[in-house]
Amino acid sequence: MALPNAYGQYNNSKIMTASSAELTLMLYEGAIKFCNIAIVAVEHGDIQKAHDNIQKTERIVDYFRQTLDMSYPVAEDFERVYSYLSRRLVEANIKKDKEILEEVNTHLRSMRDNWKEVMKKSKEQGK
Repeated sequence: MALPNAYGQYNNSKIMTASSAELTLMLYEGAIKFCNIAIVAVEHGDIQKAHDNIQKTERIVDYFRQTLDMSYPVAEDFERVYSYLSRRLVEANIKKDKEILEEVNTHLRSMRDNWKEVMKKSKEQGK
């Protein structure tokens, strides 16, 4: 029974030692995971599970919005995207709409993949 505890300690250590870029990537991964869980819950008619996981996705998107550095012009573009995703998540939660969740997830995956590219290029330039 020590294995789950060791896994929890490993995850905690992973988070505590991650760079801000890695933490952002983890948040994207979490949003995608929760959105996937919500999609499956909608498919199975598990309204509460869908609701809970849509809200988890919403909280991550809201965190991204709150932490934007608006001193950079590109932040306005991100604000518009995050605002759109927030509205779509609310709509998906009200309607328990799988297609909306899949659309949101597509955007989240694209943003995550772009973030991975930024991280890769940043690493290459740092060498």
